[in-house]
Formats: sequence, C-alpha cells, structure tokens
Amino acid sequence: MGVRRGGRWLLRPVTFGVPEGVVGVAGPPGVGKSTLLATFATLRRPHTGALHILGHDTTHAAGVRAARTRIGYLPGRLSHKQNMTAGDFVSYAAYYQRAGASAARDVIARLDLAEAAGTELSLLPPDVRLRAGVAAACVHSPDLVLLDDPFAELCAPGAGAEAGGGAAAMAELIPVLRSLAPTVVVTADAAGTLTGWCDLLLGLSRGRLTELPARSAARVPAERAAERAAGRRVPHTRDARAPAAVREPGRRRAARPVLAQLTRFRMPRAPAGSGAGV
Repeated sequence: MGVRRGGRWLLRPVTFGVPEGVVGVAGPPGVGKSTLLATFATLRRPHTGALHILGHDTTHAAGVRAARTRIGYLPGRLSHKQNMTAGDFVSYAAYYQRAGASAARDVIARLDLAEAAGTELSLLPPDVRLRAGVAAACVHSPDLVLLDDPFAELCAPGAGAEAGGGAAAMAELIPVLRSLAPTVVVTADAAGTLTGWCDLLLGLSRGRLTELPARSAARVPAERAAERAAGRRVPHTRDARAPAAVREPGRRRAARPVLAQLTRFRMPRAPAGSGAGV
C-alpha cells in the first residue's frame, strides 16, 4: 500500500501488517500520521495498492462498509458543537453506530464519565474531554481503534495546570487506551510519548516506516532484574536496543525498513471476522 498527498509520498509503497496489541506511530508534525490513520479508517483511499482490515478488502464498497462497523476512530483536534454535553456527544455516536442507548450508558460508566456526562465538552478539562472522545469512538465495541495524537492537548503548554498535571493524566489514561480493543493504533509527534507502553513502536519519516525501541533502555534492565528476583524466566528481547541499520552505497546509515523487521511480528492468517488486527 502507498499513500500520497500533495505530490509527495507520505507512505511509500510497502507491504506490512499490524498485529494485535497497542501499536504506536511517531513522527514530526506534517509527516503524514493523520493521513495514514484516516486511510486505515477508510476515509481516504490508498494512492496505490490495497488495504485489508480485519479480513475485509477495502477496495470494494462492501468491504469498506463491513470494516467501518468494526473500527473506532478518534481524529486529532476533535471539534464539537457548541453547548453539546459529554453525554449528548456519546449518545449521538451510539445512535450513528446503531449501538443503542444502553451501549452509551455502559461506555460512559466504563470510562468514568458519569459525573461529567451533563457538562459541556468545552468546559471539561483536556483529560476528561479526551475520555469523552474515546467513549464516542468506542461506543460500538470495535475490534480496531485508531487514535490520532490523543495526548496533544495534554502535552500542550499550560495544559498541566488545567488537567491537574499532564503526565499524571496520561498515566491514568494509558491503561484505559490499552483496554479499548484487540488492536489499538495511536500516533504522537514524539516517540517518547509512546515509549514504554506500546507493544510495537514505529517511526514515520520521509514516507518510510521503521521500528523503534518500544521501551526505554533504562526501563528494560530494571524489569529484567525484577523478574529474575521473582524467579521468572526472562525472555530475550530487542526492545532496549536501537533498531538495526544497513548501509547502502553512497547513502548515509538509516534505520532498516519496517518491512524487513516485522517478520517476527507476523501472525497466522486469521479468518474473516476474527478481529485479529489490520
């Protein structure tokens, strides 16, 4: 699949798969993360190639319709109608997804939004507003959740005081995001925002995906020491090391393309309807 916009490649043609778990995509602003997620959400068509989501071929209209019923998508810089409360926002999403009022009540309770349901979205702190957006995106219990830079507002200057501390709010939200669906894809401008809690971390730069360390180098040895102290077997991992590099004649060293690295993440082909990822 290849994604192109404005005369340049945002994702050069490549064959790859997204496994179950939490997959992070990091890259500077303007590199194409939002467009890539919109393509996964079937809101944009790939410039070339084909996209298969949860066993559905999105080349055909029937495949797009089937895939959309199992996708939860939260775009970046979420806008909302003035005077709309958090409860109204989630209820409208439930109606649009044909999920019913009971599904809206369940997801509001699950994301601890009961007290904020009657408050206007514009009056809520960033972390609670993000919970409302996530609740609306997941009200129909999707198998794939796409979150476009959900922590941008929490990390913005001045957001810490309003949200009671951006880092603390993120720490509370991360377990929630990890539990949303079998496969969760989340983007961020900085890899550090995603390091330590994503199962797979990818970097997007100049139209190419590369694998990045999913955990910090300092954290992995500490976790290994704790596991050894508990008498558990410690599996071999490459997370603490930098991604492998290759040298091409006349070119600078670059991270190995993700196509060559995702072989160890490949899973057996899942039947349609299994919810086994993208």
